[in-house]
Amino acid sequence: MAEPLISIVVPLYREEENVPHLVREVADKLSEHAYELILIDDGSDDDTCKAMEQACGEDDRVVGIQLRRNFGQTAAMSAGFEYARGEYIVYMDGDLQTDPGDVPRLLERLQRDDLDMVNGWRKDRQDASLSRNFPSRVANALIRSSTKVRMHDYGCPMKLMRAEVAKNLRLYGEQHRFLPALADLYGARLGEEVVTHRPRQFGESKYGIGRTLRVLVDLLLVLFFQRFTDRPLQLFGPAGLLSLLAGIGIDAWLTLDKLLFAAELSGRPMLQLGSLLIVTGILLFGIGLMLEMQARTYYEASGRRHYSIRRHFGGSVDSD
Repeated sequence: MAEPLISIVVPLYREEENVPHLVREVADKLSEHAYELILIDDGSDDDTCKAMEQACGEDDRVVGIQLRRNFGQTAAMSAGFEYARGEYIVYMDGDLQTDPGDVPRLLERLQRDDLDMVNGWRKDRQDASLSRNFPSRVANALIRSSTKVRMHDYGCPMKLMRAEVAKNLRLYGEQHRFLPALADLYGARLGEEVVTHRPRQFGESKYGIGRTLRVLVDLLLVLFFQRFTDRPLQLFGPAGLLSLLAGIGIDAWLTLDKLLFAAELSGRPMLQLGSLLIVTGILLFGIGLMLEMQARTYYEASGRRHYSIRRHFGGSVDSD
């Protein structure tokens, strides 16, 4: 089998009815493109894996990966990215709500504008307004305002990336919804394109309002990665220094009050506050120092760089 131009990564969880329809639709709408369809069974307890095996037997462009248990959508996506052999990688859901026919248009946009990622935008979303649309709008607004990466639809399950970008994204927890922000951190050039969104035909949605809380937790982690991953002391250092100086200032004032005016300090809350601020400042500064040393150890021991090069110019080195 020749190397595929496009690798389509599709995590699946309890989608046995959708698998055969998905495989046929991808084959129909991408017949003019070289592709591989990577289906990842994320520990489904139905016949999703059997449907994948049947699809692999009928079409040699279909690849099946079965995870040992339900690790979550982000982990399944990472497994697909690692296995993918294509020059371009498409991520899409397996619920048939996204249209594989949009892939050529996203690829054309990426190549025309020399982008590294094109994020889909479900402008006309076909979901329940309360259980999915409202949490999605809240999450998108929070991520957009916090990360400064302007996308209408972070959670859109249709994204196309260059392989070198997708394979260098380190995804943990439930960070799949932060792909544009993480790609921006890597230095990728981003674009957005309106894609088709359809009502779900088979199975049940696994999303709901409860996921908004998990978005908030993961957002804090992404913000840390975005701004302080290689310089944590700049986050904890100023806070620790301010706390330490405030505590020293309060205790110094109380000491002068005691020495000059014989003030009674044992029952004054300010004494406890000053001591607490001093201890907190020392702890915060110490945490920053330890994280700084850990970050340096990580980069030096693993050989990883805290920057990424797009291409080289001049000299005897050919550009990419």
